[in-house]
Order: sequence, then C-alpha cells, then structure tokens
Amino acid sequence: MSPRVRSLAAGVLAAALATAPVPAQAFEIFGFKLFESEEADQIEIADPLNYSVTLELRGGDPDGSLKAELEAASQLVQGEDRPVSGSVGLIQRANGDFEQLVAALYENARYAGEVRIMLDGRNLADLPPDADLRGQAPVPVRIEIVPGSPFRFGQLEVRNADGQSLDPDVDAFATGEIARSTAILDAEEALIRDLKANGHPLAKVSGRDVVADHSNGVIDVSLSVDAGPVAPFGQTDVEGAQSVDAEFIAMMAGVTEGERYDPETLAAAARRLRALEVFSSVTVREAEGLAANGSVPVDVTVSERKHRYLGLGATYSSTDGGGLEAYWGHRNLFGRAEKFRIEGSVSGLGSTSDADDMTWRGAALFEKPGVLGPASKFTSRLEVEQENPDAFRRFSVVGAVGLTYELTPEQTVSGGLEVEYARTTDSFNADLETLTLAVPLEYVRDTRDSKLNPTSGTRLSLLVEPAHEINRGATFVKLRAEGSAYRAIDDEKRFVLAGRVAAGAIYGANLSAVPANRRFYAGGGGSVRGYGFQDIGPRDATGKPTGGLSVIESSAELRIRITDTIGVVPFVDAGLVSAGSDFSNARFKAGAGLGLRYLTPFGPLRVDVALPLNKDAGDPDYGLYAGIGQAF
Repeated sequence: MSPRVRSLAAGVLAAALATAPVPAQAFEIFGFKLFESEEADQIEIADPLNYSVTLELRGGDPDGSLKAELEAASQLVQGEDRPVSGSVGLIQRANGDFEQLVAALYENARYAGEVRIMLDGRNLADLPPDADLRGQAPVPVRIEIVPGSPFRFGQLEVRNADGQSLDPDVDAFATGEIARSTAILDAEEALIRDLKANGHPLAKVSGRDVVADHSNGVIDVSLSVDAGPVAPFGQTDVEGAQSVDAEFIAMMAGVTEGERYDPETLAAAARRLRALEVFSSVTVREAEGLAANGSVPVDVTVSERKHRYLGLGATYSSTDGGGLEAYWGHRNLFGRAEKFRIEGSVSGLGSTSDADDMTWRGAALFEKPGVLGPASKFTSRLEVEQENPDAFRRFSVVGAVGLTYELTPEQTVSGGLEVEYARTTDSFNADLETLTLAVPLEYVRDTRDSKLNPTSGTRLSLLVEPAHEINRGATFVKLRAEGSAYRAIDDEKRFVLAGRVAAGAIYGANLSAVPANRRFYAGGGGSVRGYGFQDIGPRDATGKPTGGLSVIESSAELRIRITDTIGVVPFVDAGLVSAGSDFSNARFKAGAGLGLRYLTPFGPLRVDVALPLNKDAGDPDYGLYAGIGQAF
C-alpha cells in the first residue's frame, strides 16, 4: 500500500434497532424524511380563522431590544401563520397573550406599563367570550403597548422565620439596580438553594411582599424564608422499574440512609443512573415531607428504554476498499443493567482477494455495574483480530478483565489484566508468536461540558501499563499522558479554541523486543493529519514504518460555528516518533488544514483536508479524512 495514494475514508453510519418488531414509520435524518406516507398526519383545526397582527411600542425603547422581547413573548405574533379555531380561539389566544406581555414587561422592570389588544377594532377587555370576529378575513389584530420607565429596587428585606437577615448573594437583587422580576425570582432560588445545600430539604419562601412606588419609580421587596429542619436521607423508593431490578436501582442511586441531606447527592445519583443506559428518563428528588423518624425519603422515578439493539454500518476507502461492520447488544442481560455486546467488522473488500491481507475483527464484551458499590464497574472482553497496516501484519486473540471506579463525577481510575496471543510479521521478525501479559492502570479527569462537542473544560488521562512478553522474556512499562482543553472565546460559543498534547514512552526493552502493536505510532486522521496512517517515525531499509519507543503529539483547532448546523475548523497538528525512549534522533512532522463540520444530535460529522508542512519522500501530497465526532 503506497503512502502516495490519496485516500478518502467515509464515516460509519450505524443504526440502533430494537429486535422486537415495530410498525414502519417515518423518520428524519439530515433534514430528509424517510418512509413518509403521502398522507402525512396533520392536526386539523375546526372552523379555522386567520388573522394579521401588528405590535406597536410607544416610547422607552431606543435600541428596539424591548420590542424584540415582547414579540418573542407574544403568542399572537409567533403564531400568526397558524389559524385559530374560530372567534373563540382568537379571543383565547389574545387573553393568554395579555398575561404573557405583562409578564415580559415586568421582566424588564416596566411595572407601570400598559397593554391593549384590539381585535377587529374592538378592545379585548370589552369583548364578550362569544363575540363574532368574522367581519374581515384575515381578522386585523393590533397590540398597543406603552412600556413606561423602568423601576429600580428600593428597600430590600430578606429574613428567616427567626427574624434573622439573609443575603441571597445575587448581584442584580440590590438597592439601585433595575428591578427586574427575574431578579426577585433568582434571589428566591438562591436562598432556597443555599438552605438545601446546608441540609434543609423542605426550605421554602413563605412570604413575598412587593410594593411599587409609582411616584418615585421604586420597588420595595420583602421576602420571608422558612428553612425547615435539617434532615438526613431516609429510604429510597423506586417507581417505574419493570425488567430492571428495583433494589439494584436503589443501590446504584447510592443515597446513603442517615447521611445528611444534600441536593448534590441527588444530582450525582441521577447522573449515575443515566449512565447505566437502560433508562430513557431518570428523576431523583426528595419527598415533599419528612418521614415519621424525621428523615427525608428519596423518590426515584425511571422509564426503561428498549434493552436489545442492533447496529449496521459501512465504510469505504479508495486505498483500503470497502468495509462492513455489525453489532448486537443487550443493555440489561440479567436484570441489573449488565451489558453484553457482540460486534464484528471487516475491511479491505474489493482491494484484495487474499484473505490474509484483509483486516477483520470480532469481539464479545461484557460489563457489570455496581460490583463494589454504585461507583464501580466490571468489564471484560474477548477479541479476535487480524490487521494489516503498513507497519506490520498481525493476528491476535485477546482476553481482558478490568475494574473502573468513579472517585468523583469528573475523576475515574481503572485497572485490569490483559492476556494477548499474537502472531506478527514486522520489520524485525516474520511470523513471530508472542504471549503478553499486561496490567493497564489509568486515571482520567474529565470536566468537559460535552463529550461529543465540548466548548469548555479539560480532559486528562494518565496510563501506566506494565507488561511481560513470556516467549522471549521481555519486560517493559508503557507510559502515556494526554491532555486536551476547550475554551469558547465568545458568549454565544460560536468560536471555540481546542488544543491537545500527548506524550508516551516505553522503558525496559529495546524496540524489536516490544510487540509491534504495543509500540508507538503517529500519523493519520486521529493523530497528525496530512500524513498516512502510522507513517510518521523511524523506518527500516525498505521504507516500512517500525514504530517507536516514544511519541509526542500536539494539535490546535479553532472551531467556528457558521450556522446552527455548519462549522469550519482550521487546524495545525504536529508529532514525532523516536526509536528510543528519550525522544532522540527524531524530528517533528507537522500538518495543517481546514475541516468542515455538520452538527447533528449524535455528534458532528467531520471532513478534514490537511497538507504536510515538511513533506518527505513517500509522504502524501495531502490527506483527506472523514468521520463522526470532533478530531479530539
């Protein structure tokens, strides 16, 4: 396979299907509706009546922002292109609009504002409920608003049941600030949130007195707060469980009976239950009252999703040919969210007729949560694989078991045991049989706001993997660290800086003694774009990559969202691979390019074009890559 050959890899589109038969129905993907009947279901409106609407704002809005907010709050304006059900429907929509518009004025501190709605020239306030408005078509609707001047906060008083003053710590809720109604609600929420964080599950606002001084444009506010008792957690009750064991759900929620109430504990329980992937919805909340022993019960409500699923996919590469993949899985094998999955893939179809040159893989995976408490998870894997990249040819059978433990919602540690039999041909050996025992140990800290398309946060992973190859007696340790960071540089998060740095080294054995698949490589779509897969680093006399004992990689991207669904990404990648563990006798290779992103609910679809910046003989003129998800 020549690295000069330009390639395009198409991303895999996998469809998860329930194994139980379901009626055929339309669905939409990428804006196209598939399997839609010619007679699409429509909601029929009895006695449809059309109307036209204008909204007039008189004064107090120099930049037009208030009018824009009022139009967004108006059901009449937003629904102008949808007919109502007769005159009654128009009157009902207008009555609802009046309340919405007054609330919008209050949100902007316009407590002296006036709202008048005219239907066919008649004032809404004077219309009887059965008025006939069919004099014209469409019915003219006019909304007239006099907003008045914004009020400011005057005297503010917040006290608990014992008469002690409290501070809600909300900047907008302060004397002299614009008296938006939302600031009052924010102050109330902050008070309740703080009290609950200090163990008061039944905290509530027991009184609110808001007085408007129209002559001075001032709002005085008095809030009374009832903290309620400090209480411990009580029994956890589960509703909605069907095939998933209810006792297991309560255990995985991890709310310890007798521990002092804390809303963060409930939030962590909900996150942990969602991570089981057996529920379509999860709600965890405290009960509305205390139990007889003074504790607060915990109510867990779940809705189960379909547990069986099936996936199919296809790939194409002009250098490697076509590929197919399929998987079947069960999310609740024995009733306690045990996951079992069988998957297989084959590539190289059409590019070779020799089965030894194809790449294929088959695996069975099993995962059991809660083996050592709710924060733990047992994993196991049996895998058979044949691969044939430029650097080596390999057939292997791998068995692995592991345990993952969640230290905090952001931090996890994992450890395991892996046994691998492999038959490998590379630059140093032909048909070499190896039997390797490895103990991978990993720490991950992940604070990203999204796993699919992060705009803030960081991810750090540290891997230590001691290994021993039995047949030749080689013992070595593989170390790898990788960190990535993300930062939006504007409030709308349309511009996001993303960076990644990774480094690794192998100690204890020379290059030829380390199995080929455990060495370090660089180059390709997930590494340094602009170069062939695994093509960066030392080579043998024939030009074949040998891999190395050390690696450094770095990437920088500016992710620019042009529309809600389209983005572009200029990027720069760099990396080196050294035959030694001290990064000696190696030089960086760098690539730069531009990517296109199509944003979907299941992650961005990615196409990147990259040029090698310090191209050597044998390197491609450019690289073209496609896939699902961001590059990192």
